[in-house]
Amino acid sequence: MSAPIAVELHRPFAVERVGGAGREQVVEASAAECAALAKRLNIPAVLSLRCTFRLTLESGGVVLAEGALEARLVRDCVVSLEPFETAVAERFRLRFVPAELLAEADEDALLDPDADDEIPYDGAAIDLGEAAAEQLALAMDPYPRRPGAALPDEASEAAESPFAALSRLRREEH
Repeated sequence: MSAPIAVELHRPFAVERVGGAGREQVVEASAAECAALAKRLNIPAVLSLRCTFRLTLESGGVVLAEGALEARLVRDCVVSLEPFETAVAERFRLRFVPAELLAEADEDALLDPDADDEIPYDGAAIDLGEAAAEQLALAMDPYPRRPGAALPDEASEAAESPFAALSRLRREEH
């Protein structure tokens, strides 16, 4: 039997608690959870993570989740390689779908880039913590740059082409 997969930010939420009027639920990571998330995301630090979900129950046990994520991170600048603090703020929308319904879904609907992301769940609970962690990963800048960091001027830094050197030698001969 294999060991269970570690989830850095586990916040199970019973679907039955959503109710007909919907529900707002906040997920906030502890210091230990932030440290584990930083390791998972391969970044120097997650200083804070807070995600507010507005949950609405749809037919068939589908839960619509509209969220607002706020995080403070330490990232390594792609230009200077220096660590710097940055903020992430992202609004998102996704659906938690019972796994058996997702298995029956039309393949074309799954490939629609404008459709809400759908997260399968088994049983009677959804994991809002894992959803928050995944949204953070999606919202992170893939090329973080410290404010004021600029790429070196390529024209002055570029090595001279061997053909330019040959051309100059040829001009000198004539």
